[in-house]
Amino acid sequence: MTHAPLRLRLDGAALVANWQLLARLSGSAACGAAVKANGYGLGAREVVRRLAEAGCRDFFVATWAEAAALAGQGVGVSVLHGARAADMAGELPAGVRPVLNTLQQVQRWREAGGGACDVMIDTGMNRLGIAPEDVAAGALDGLSIDTLMSHLASADEDVPLNARQREALAAMRGRTSARRLSLANSAGIALGPDYHFDLTRPGIALYGGKQRAAHDGIRQVVTPEAQILQRRRVRAGDILGYNATWTAPADTEVAILNIGYADGYLRCFSGKGRAWAGDRLLPVLGRVSMDLTAVGVDAAPELGEGDWVSLDYALPETAALSGLSQYELLTGLGPRFDRVWG
Repeated sequence: MTHAPLRLRLDGAALVANWQLLARLSGSAACGAAVKANGYGLGAREVVRRLAEAGCRDFFVATWAEAAALAGQGVGVSVLHGARAADMAGELPAGVRPVLNTLQQVQRWREAGGGACDVMIDTGMNRLGIAPEDVAAGALDGLSIDTLMSHLASADEDVPLNARQREALAAMRGRTSARRLSLANSAGIALGPDYHFDLTRPGIALYGGKQRAAHDGIRQVVTPEAQILQRRRVRAGDILGYNATWTAPADTEVAILNIGYADGYLRCFSGKGRAWAGDRLLPVLGRVSMDLTAVGVDAAPELGEGDWVSLDYALPETAALSGLSQYELLTGLGPRFDRVWG
């Protein structure tokens, strides 16, 4: 088997510990897990397997293709984007529920037999969901609804909209056949018990993201590592990389890494990013290119071709450094990484 020159070190124990922390914060509500976008880039099947063993029973993906990729795991899966006409043309995976978002999807699901489903209510985000007035008009009457859910637009901020959305969903209790209500994502869990309802749906915090003080115990799950392709000495006054954005102030030892913006290590890390050899800092030098990144290795004289270094990728700090969201940092890590669980 050929191994890639870059890999993601994935901490399975940290993933489980993060879910357990979020489950405790969720109080009496069940705690699910958003595993869309291939488990936020980690590999959804492996994420689901570990969290299911820890006790998680509710998982959320974006599309039916993502749901089909989880077949045979014996867990409940909800498809957040609902049921398109194209989705209904083939055989649907067993044990999977659509989250119906539009009146057209509701009608399509009824015509297909009207089995168990979830429904998204628009409580003010104006993105996806059935309007509350359509619920009042009977649009969901007769449906077999497991979970009636909505989504917070600004859970990571202290704004009045959070309470308005919470109150709008609370007003739906008892007005449909739904056995559960669900509102809180990762940040919403930290807003407190009033937001938990019957089921929470954390995403980014499972994978190391921190948005509120209650997330302080969240552990880092993902560490990119890249192999050194070449070690070289750049003489004082010589340039490095595209557009000569870095000039050596003195003779400098440099390692060229097998990673670049095609892998999700983006140009915003040029001159800002950091790598590590143990506890020794290796600064990114010059411009990140498509497949290659240069780091200074004066602090690590033993490193050479074929050795591995870790990229600094703690999500909150790296988001602040790069200007990217914590979500982009994870989901942008490309398929060329080997994903190595520990």
